[in-house]
Amino acid sequence: IRQFMADRTFFLKKSTNAVLLGDGKAASDYREKVSKIPNFYIKGTSEQEINEQTDLIVIAYGNKDYQKVEELLNKYNEEIIPVILLPDIQSSVLGHDIQSFKGIPMIVFNEPIGKSISMFFKRSLDILLSLFGILILSPLLMILAAIIKFTSKGPILYSQIRVGADGKKFKMWKFRSMRSDSKNHQGWTVKDDPRVTRIGKIIRKTSLDELPQLINVLTGDMSLVGPRPERPQYVDEFKKEIPAYMLRHKMKAGITGWAQINGWRGDTSISRRIECDLWYIKNWSLKLDLSIILMTVWKGFVNKNAY
Repeated sequence: IRQFMADRTFFLKKSTNAVLLGDGKAASDYREKVSKIPNFYIKGTSEQEINEQTDLIVIAYGNKDYQKVEELLNKYNEEIIPVILLPDIQSSVLGHDIQSFKGIPMIVFNEPIGKSISMFFKRSLDILLSLFGILILSPLLMILAAIIKFTSKGPILYSQIRVGADGKKFKMWKFRSMRSDSKNHQGWTVKDDPRVTRIGKIIRKTSLDELPQLINVLTGDMSLVGPRPERPQYVDEFKKEIPAYMLRHKMKAGITGWAQINGWRGDTSISRRIECDLWYIKNWSLKLDLSIILMTVWKGFVNKNAY
């Protein structure tokens, strides 16, 4: 079963683009094996060719180059791109199982969360509850839309580019809470921010501005529960400052999450938020998702840190 799953771990997508770093027999054997797999491409053999289109990094140096292997693992171990180490069979890496891919031993780091039956049910739960939420909340949504339209100039909805699962960018929707003529919609919102409208203060405080994200859940960009998505410029900043920050992108972004129900939302500690996000990913289950949803409803949506 382990070999069956390992052979398919990285081929669930329509195509896979890999960068193969290293030389010798392990690298040539791997290249030969994957050349027979449809839509699997070795697109490069140098670090310069690793970018957003890279789905997999394969390290295939021998024992004599252990310093290079260690350097690469330290460099990419906290990225969201899965990393495979084709080990010299005489050595091993403690804490990691040696799996088999078509007879080739390999060690997997940053292993993606697979398309298990539990993930299928998570997606099903997202669809059912978001549809139910839109249906039940439709009168409130229409009232909010009308108030926003008639109290300030500009569109009813506002969108921002955020970073979601696997580091992919998507357009996240909110009810507009700022004046449309504001010069800067991109900076942090601060207390008594002059850009925020009167109705905007209320819907931000009560998190009602987040309700249009039910559309993002339906389209599959987000989940009901998961780490809150951040803007690309802040992702680039935080990943340099906070260890393991990018690991939070292993799961879809959520409307609510473990960090939010524990009070780490709005203008609070980014580090503590990341700790909660990583704990959630490590301990994820459908039961945990349901608990977070119920606790979100139970504790209410009012956020004292929302400006």
